[in-house]
Amino acid sequence: MIRATAVLAAAVCASVPGVPAAVSASVPGVTAAPVHVAWWGCGDGLECAKLSVPVDWARPRGPRTEIDLARMPARDPARGLGPLVVSTGAESTVQGVRARPDAVSELARWFDVVFVEPRGIGDRGSAATVRCSVPQPDPRRLQLTPGPAAWRAHARDNAAYDRSCRIAAGPAYAGLTSWQVAHDLDAVRAALGQPRLRYFGNAYGAVFGQAYLELFPRRVERMYLEGVPDHGQPGVGRRLIAHARAAERQLTAFRDWCAGRLGCPLGGDDAVEVLDGLLERAPLPTGPGRAVAGRQPSAGLGPALGDRQTPAGPGQALDSRGIVVAVLAGLVPQRWPELARALSAADAGDASALAAMAAPGRPVAPATVTRALHCHDFMPAVPGYRRFLAMESRLRELAPRVGWLTGRYEIGRCLGITGRPSWPPRPAALGNGLPTAARGGGEPSAGAAARAVRGPAVLVGIGRLDLESPASGAARVAGRIPEAAVLRHGDGHGAYLHQGTAKLRATCLRSRVHDFLVNGTPPRARTRCPGELTAVR
Repeated sequence: MIRATAVLAAAVCASVPGVPAAVSASVPGVTAAPVHVAWWGCGDGLECAKLSVPVDWARPRGPRTEIDLARMPARDPARGLGPLVVSTGAESTVQGVRARPDAVSELARWFDVVFVEPRGIGDRGSAATVRCSVPQPDPRRLQLTPGPAAWRAHARDNAAYDRSCRIAAGPAYAGLTSWQVAHDLDAVRAALGQPRLRYFGNAYGAVFGQAYLELFPRRVERMYLEGVPDHGQPGVGRRLIAHARAAERQLTAFRDWCAGRLGCPLGGDDAVEVLDGLLERAPLPTGPGRAVAGRQPSAGLGPALGDRQTPAGPGQALDSRGIVVAVLAGLVPQRWPELARALSAADAGDASALAAMAAPGRPVAPATVTRALHCHDFMPAVPGYRRFLAMESRLRELAPRVGWLTGRYEIGRCLGITGRPSWPPRPAALGNGLPTAARGGGEPSAGAAARAVRGPAVLVGIGRLDLESPASGAARVAGRIPEAAVLRHGDGHGAYLHQGTAKLRATCLRSRVHDFLVNGTPPRARTRCPGELTAVR
């Protein structure tokens, strides 16, 4: 395992004070010629660059690939604290920042915010983007249609997507794991001239952070991880149980939110009781000309992949699976108002809104490699159909209303995708030898030197309403990091970014994250921030 990266030189603008125009180092035994990475203005207040890295860091002299970088310069370069490397975990970090700069722009008060794209994903129009010609099928197909025929059809369509990605990526496909991306992050650190990495990883960016903590613990300055998927849980069954239980808890949270919200469309009705009533009455009428879920997907390959919505004629209806799939789609806190309206309408006799929420998405081509990367990291071996049915029976016992059906979504993401390359989940130690972070530095305007007080190097944000990365898994990750600080909050997945987009600046969560990244000051033990986003919906 390579534990030192090839150092790639960078031509760095004045917005990062004290960083030389070119920096070089090498993997032991390998002489790397300095490679200049030039930053250029690329619109939306950003500067862009490209970095050349080995496809496989275990073979640093082998084929190479490029990753995209972008930088949001500090507002006051002379008083800035240097670079903060960010991965938002979105399809494209850079494109996401272009669309919603408020999500991260406050960080530029203190840092040059450097955005790193994972392999195969790039900025708009970038040659670094791998464009898979076959769309990836929506896993909701497996949720809506049981039976071995649907299982095989989904596997074939996912395999076709995977093959198209392999063809489009060429040799670079072999580098699609977070183990490789962690080495890329270390190359970025070196190219920026930093002895240690200061990092913000959200969602899948937190997977990259876990890999970095495993491989390069002594090179971490400060790290904030949020929306943290647990890469240390090797058992597929246990991961499915965690997702199922999280969905069931989320349904209770939705009920409580609606009960306490003036003007909730369900009025004084208990949302769970309304759902139970709908399931008892299923199938539900959707009205003429409405889209209906629960249909048999196409078994053939091609542009449709069985996902296109078709108009429903009079008398067509939404079955119980479709109701559960719709509710699962609406349990993301951002969609709670929509879910409440759809349940109310269905209870009144029109389930068309629920049907629309349940319908699989229209395939989009070209697709990206994000699903392939996820499967290489989390599910290189997918259980067979009969084994999965046994797992699903257990999920029905543990999460009988809605959570049991999440297993099909999770399996459907990777069913049919080959297991190589892979970086499979395992309970690896994270951060052995991790240095404690220096506290101090403070608000840049204070101009004070950092005090020689040490504190945790890693802060883990755990959202009570995080449906995508269950809180139980994030807590396990935090428990594997020596002296990691934990910040629990009442919002869902990606809360820091969503609060910024909603222009909620001085929230409990964001203030404590900033205090940690800027000053190294962790939140007090057992700090719990309220749900700021659910309060304004």
